[in-house]
Amino acid sequence: MPGPRIAVIGGGIIGAAVTRQLLRERSDAEVTLLEKEDRLATHQTGRNSGVVHAGLYYTPGSLKARLCRQGVGLLRDFCSEHDLRYEECGKLLVARDPVERERLAGIAARAAANGVPGVRTVDAAQMRDIEPNVAGIAGLHSPSTAIVDFAAVTRRLADTARELGAAVRTGCAVTTLDDRASEVVVGGAGFADGYDLAIVCAGLHADRVARLAGDGDDPRIVPFRGEYYRLKPARRGLVRGLVYPVPDPRYPFLGVHITPRVDGEVLIGPNAVLALAREGYRRPDVRLADVRETFGWPGFRRFARRHWRTGAAEVAGSLSRRVFIARARRYVPELTVDDVLPGPSGVRAQALGADGALVDDFRITRNGRVVSVRNAPSPAATSALAIAEHIVRTALDRRS
Repeated sequence: MPGPRIAVIGGGIIGAAVTRQLLRERSDAEVTLLEKEDRLATHQTGRNSGVVHAGLYYTPGSLKARLCRQGVGLLRDFCSEHDLRYEECGKLLVARDPVERERLAGIAARAAANGVPGVRTVDAAQMRDIEPNVAGIAGLHSPSTAIVDFAAVTRRLADTARELGAAVRTGCAVTTLDDRASEVVVGGAGFADGYDLAIVCAGLHADRVARLAGDGDDPRIVPFRGEYYRLKPARRGLVRGLVYPVPDPRYPFLGVHITPRVDGEVLIGPNAVLALAREGYRRPDVRLADVRETFGWPGFRRFARRHWRTGAAEVAGSLSRRVFIARARRYVPELTVDDVLPGPSGVRAQALGADGALVDDFRITRNGRVVSVRNAPSPAATSALAIAEHIVRTALDRRS
């Protein structure tokens, strides 16, 4: 009896990991990965900062916390097996005042509950031993936080999936999902094929593709552009590892931080400004259909009313290099606007509920023969191999 026919929609790191994992679980399966662009890892996977998160912040017991911790080990082992660079450069969270120092205690408790190794609270002198150019009154150091090239990981995952028998088809934008009694027909321009199961890992378009199969409208993806500057080569020595602010629970995004990359670049950012297109990587990128969809969503309007001040501050940083860099100088006072060059940008696929709340945890739904990843925020790239195991186990156990 032939094995199941399965389509995976979306060629980012989660889609590639799911494709590989399906064939590790069912070697008799016929698996096809469909990606709308001409290559894999074009969007979120290929445009993030490359941080392998250790699991400091996440609510203990949440899907995000569990899969992050599992994913770190799986990713580290995969990189070792395939000779991909994986560098444990460490992360330092910097408290600038007593309120932030108090918050560090809560983060340390979460890290301990999540099993993050080696995390310790440090005073100002100890902090300078770790990062001589960083200013603050206390810090939390996570020595196992790492950096990697997630696009390279994605390509290697796809290669291993091909070796196991997967078909990887680029230039295939999925525009129809017809869930019938005996199969789900996945179609687009020039193709329409029947499968026993479809798994949607469509990132910035996750809600739209899920709705094609009759899934609900809630949550809706709202795109936020993250802009970076990069340090000039002569100034990359200002930091040794990752330098992060202490999260403020009143605000929806983390704020500007400093991130070395495995290619030697050091990024400063990102901010978080509303993008006027799902793939709006530049300020002039505007797609009216995307704008209407964002502003027409009640959840976005509620979110905007609560956080308009934060939004205005983010726009100010986007428009002014001096304002943007001033935020990073809170942690590295030696940094100046002359030390930086324009950097890359990415768009975060942020799921917003109808109530205006950011969807914090990973969210995976099933509607008939279609399984959809509806929300996969950071640390999704870190967690990708564990997310894949979770999805595949659930999908195959419930296949009809």
